[in-house]
Amino acid sequence: MSDTLLAAIGLTRRFGGLTAVNGVSLALARGQVHAVIGTNGAGKSTLINILSGELAPSSGQVVLGERDITAWRQPERARAGLGRSYQRSTLFPELSVFENCRLTAQAARQRFWHWWRPAAACRRSTELAHEALARTGLTGDAARPAGLLPHGRKRQLEIAMCLAGEPRVLLLDEPLAGMGPEETDRILDLLQSLKANHAILLVEHDMDAVFRIAETITVMVNGTTIASGAPAEIRANAEVRTAYLGEDTTTQGEHACTH
Repeated sequence: MSDTLLAAIGLTRRFGGLTAVNGVSLALARGQVHAVIGTNGAGKSTLINILSGELAPSSGQVVLGERDITAWRQPERARAGLGRSYQRSTLFPELSVFENCRLTAQAARQRFWHWWRPAAACRRSTELAHEALARTGLTGDAARPAGLLPHGRKRQLEIAMCLAGEPRVLLLDEPLAGMGPEETDRILDLLQSLKANHAILLVEHDMDAVFRIAETITVMVNGTTIASGAPAEIRANAEVRTAYLGEDTTTQGEHACTH
């Protein structure tokens, strides 16, 4: 696919005798949201950690654009255009919303020996922070301490912090966790607006949201991909309904999953 920005090719990760990810391949294309779903322990977090550079694979490749980045560390991947959010908050709660964004922009753009420079002296980082807040609807909260934001706005800020690093690819780890319907709708609208210029990998447990936003869904069970395709294909897949949704297809074979 010519628009593919990030590809995982046969990724495997072993921890001693445990294989957490087993031969997983997928491709992230510009203009699409690719969701990865699975129960706890399916290997989703390990996969996203491999893609972001926090874990090295036991075997397989990670390709960004046309470059094999399998051996690259996380800071190198960030500078090359790979942005990531986390399940747990990475905000500095006592700093302002704007300062959180600017620090992220500075970290993504600069080498470690530049860290003695005040963030305020980095003009491009300041510009990127303002742009990221505008794109995520947080300009009005720029001066507010990040720790005082409502939960949904904190998740928006974490996405803004990703954008401040000028990524081509966004790896989003459960950005909808703990959200109500209105907050979920706001984040989905944001992702819809962002995907035109990015490839987005979405690891998420909210199945209603996944089926609303994703063009492609990959289903993992015990570290292995059991299905990957368009939402309609995943809904109709008997193995997915049995392994992930817990349906007995011998008695419910005529029913597609309702998520």
